[in-house]
Amino acid sequence: MSDDLTKRGEPDRSRIALGEEHEVRYWTKKFGITEERLQAAVKAVGNSAQNVEAWLDRNK
Repeated sequence: MSDDLTKRGEPDRSRIALGEEHEVRYWTKKFGITEERLQAAVKAVGNSAQNVEAWLDRNK
């Protein structure tokens, strides 16, 4: 489901949207990783930020 751009509010930080450049910048900075590493993590466990963070911790 795509974002409703007509509604403003807090960003959904529970999901990682790889198709959104600003989201990729946010998550790579937050986790201190490259875009390629973020893509690999999302491919491995899906776009849940919690699952991605756990995967990154396990796969250092």
